Amino acid sequence: MSLLSESERSGCLKILKLMSNVDLLSLSDTVTNKLIVVEDVTEARETILSFTKNAEELLKRKKVHRDIIFKYLAKEGVAMPPSSEKHQLVKRTLELWSASQTVGEEHIPGATDDIGQRAMPNTAATTADICQDTLVLGQQFCSWFFQMLNSQNPSLGHQPQDWGPQHFWSDVKLRLVARAGDEQMEEFLGAQLVSSRLLALTQEERLHFSPNLEPHGLKALTSPHGLVIVAVAGTIHRDTMCLGVFEQIFGLIRSPLEENSWKIKFVNMKIRGQDALVGAQVTAPALTCNSTELQMLCSV
Repeated sequence: MSLLSESERSGCLKILKLMSNVDLLSLSDTVTNKLIVVEDVTEARETILSFTKNAEELLKRKKVHRDIIFKYLAKEGVAMPPSSEKHQLVKRTLELWSASQTVGEEHIPGATDDIGQRAMPNTAATTADICQDTLVLGQQFCSWFFQMLNSQNPSLGHQPQDWGPQHFWSDVKLRLVARAGDEQMEEFLGAQLVSSRLLALTQEERLHFSPNLEPHGLKALTSPHGLVIVAVAGTIHRDTMCLGVFEQIFGLIRSPLEENSWKIKFVNMKIRGQDALVGAQVTAPALTCNSTELQMLCSV
C-alpha cells in the first residue's frame, strides 16, 4: 500500500483535487487495475492515495498532466517558468515535499493574516500570503495570471483555464492605453466589464502576452493597509510575430470571505505597438515606472 509521507499525501491530494472527474476516475481504475469500483470522486482520491507506492509514481502518471502540476506549484507559491517541462515540474514538486517533511512543518492555508509571514495559499492568486520576498510574490502572480489569460487564446491550442470576473473585485477598474501611432485610452469599471475586456485581448484579438519575470522587468511592493502592487513589462505576440511591448500594473487586495484568496482591485495597462518603439529592446523589456511611482499607487 501507500508509503507516502504526510507532506506527500497532502500535496498529492491537492493535485488530485485539481484533476477533472473523468481523469480522476480513470486514474483510480489504472492504479487498482479496475479491481476496486469507487462510488464518487472523494472515494477515488482516497483509493488512488492508498494504492500509490510513492509520490514520484503518481506525478508521472499520464493523467496527471503537466498543467495540473504547474497549477499546483503556483498555488503553493513556487515560481516556475511557464515553459517548464513536466519532468522539471515533477522534480520541483518532490523537492518541495521533501523540504516540508524535513522541517516537519504542517502548512495550513490562511494560517496568518500577515503578508510577510509564511502560510500556504489555497488559490493561485494568494502567493502574497507565504512570501517574504515581494519579487517572488510578483513573479508568481504574473506567472499565474498570464498563463490563465493566454490559455484563452484559441490559436495556442491550450485548455482554457478558469478565467472570469471571480478573480476581480466588483468595483475593479481597468485603464488601457494603447499607442501604435496615435494614443487611445479606454477605461472599464466592474468585474464583468474588466474581465470581458481583458479576455477579448486573447480570445478575440488572439494576442499572447509574454511577461518579463526578471528583476528589471518586474517590481512588487506592499502597503501598510494590505494593498499589493505588482508591475510587469513584457512582449505581445500574435502567432510568430512580435507586435510590441506592454507594461501592466496590478493592485491586489485580500478577500477574507473567500478562503483567504486575493482579488484584483485595479489594472493599469499600457501597450506600445512596433511603430511606437524607437530603438527599444523588445526581447526582455524593462519597466519604465520606478518604486516611488508604484508607492504612490498604494495611497489610491
